Amino acid sequence: MSTAHDLPAQRPGDDAAPPGFLRTPPHSLEAEQATVGTLVSATGPASGRYLAETLETGIRPEDYYRPAHALIHQAAVDLHRKGEPVDVLTVAAELERRGDLTKAGGATYLHTCIQAVPTIASGPRYAEIVRAKAYRRAAIDSAHKILAYAYSDEGDEEAVRAVVEKELTAIVTGTPGLSDAPPLVNDLYLDYALELEQVQNGQETGWTYGFEDLDAVTAGMKGGNVTVIAAESGVGKSTLALNAAVAAAKSGAQVMFSSLEMSTTELMHKIVAAEGTLPLHHLTRQGGLSAEGWKEVERLGRELFRTLRLRVHEPDHASLGDIASAARASARKGGLDVLVLDYLQLVEVEQARNATREQAVASVSRGLKLLSKELDCHVIALSQLNDSGLMRESRAIKQDASVVIRVERPDMDEPESPRAGEVDFVIEKNRFGPRATITGGAQMHYSRFRVLPATGTG
Repeated sequence: MSTAHDLPAQRPGDDAAPPGFLRTPPHSLEAEQATVGTLVSATGPASGRYLAETLETGIRPEDYYRPAHALIHQAAVDLHRKGEPVDVLTVAAELERRGDLTKAGGATYLHTCIQAVPTIASGPRYAEIVRAKAYRRAAIDSAHKILAYAYSDEGDEEAVRAVVEKELTAIVTGTPGLSDAPPLVNDLYLDYALELEQVQNGQETGWTYGFEDLDAVTAGMKGGNVTVIAAESGVGKSTLALNAAVAAAKSGAQVMFSSLEMSTTELMHKIVAAEGTLPLHHLTRQGGLSAEGWKEVERLGRELFRTLRLRVHEPDHASLGDIASAARASARKGGLDVLVLDYLQLVEVEQARNATREQAVASVSRGLKLLSKELDCHVIALSQLNDSGLMRESRAIKQDASVVIRVERPDMDEPESPRAGEVDFVIEKNRFGPRATITGGAQMHYSRFRVLPATGTG
């Protein structure tokens, strides 16, 4: 076993083998350094994703052979759970606050662990190596307990069998990556029947999109799922998403709108125009607002904005890590039911040297899906369509979406179209019902859509 460089002082007994064993227990100090180095690295916008992916392996502080690494791991995990930045400075400060910085090797050793990381994207692989070594140590420990009991004169045959069974069961259930057996359908039935009853009675519905027909076809916005709204530039995908965000918030949902394209002022203009029926251009030009308009703005402040649980997030960096951190903070502050991201292709990701743009967007899409599961919130992700009407990186995006809605306005290409002022919400994918086309009115001067009776389903 090779020795990792610059290791912190070893505590007495760290390398002591269990009684009856003369060899050093299995471990990889290099993999342990690389794992905690990944956790505390801050090398780019995707570092938060690599931290999350490393933790998803199930690695725990007790899996490390070196106690110093367990302390570093725990500090990083606790910061991550609180939604705070995780880097060498914040982890060092957290360890110092706990009185563990010296035990962990000091701030210098944190830098040593970072330097020991060959490739930050391989953090999950390093963690798997650490877990595999921990499992081998646990297997040795269980074997020793069985041997010690078997050599003793304690108990009868039944007692020996019980010890063997207990230790083997413990080590098998602790196998890295080994899950419990999935439940039988009979175990699922009672919960299913209760949920079905609630659905049939209208008690178990998702948050509203603000459009009755859309809610009817999709069953609304439910936690753990993703809706993709796709449209060409200028058609109104941001308007539809903002309309939905406000409608859900008005019905009681906790909503966060993360805008990578519009400023908070632009978003507020759009909300005021839609909710106050005020022409958008009156709000954005000098002297455009009449006395009656000002009264309406003041009314919205008293009656709508005071109670509307809608947070507007304008990130400093358009990274998935920043968006996820803000979402977790919102969830801690008062809950998070709906997260809107405007829009997918603007999210920055750290790409491997030979990665394609599709692979990069797929990483963002998968990250949003995992975030919706983690926070049990519904995610609305906007996506740009290309000139051919196809969603850019469509395969990756559609794979993670539960619902895909394409927004089309006939008068965009034909101003004199007999359908001028109309909009089609084409539901191209729907895991909760049929595909459909819902037709409504486009009142873009008020920055809103109004749904008309559906024209058909298919």
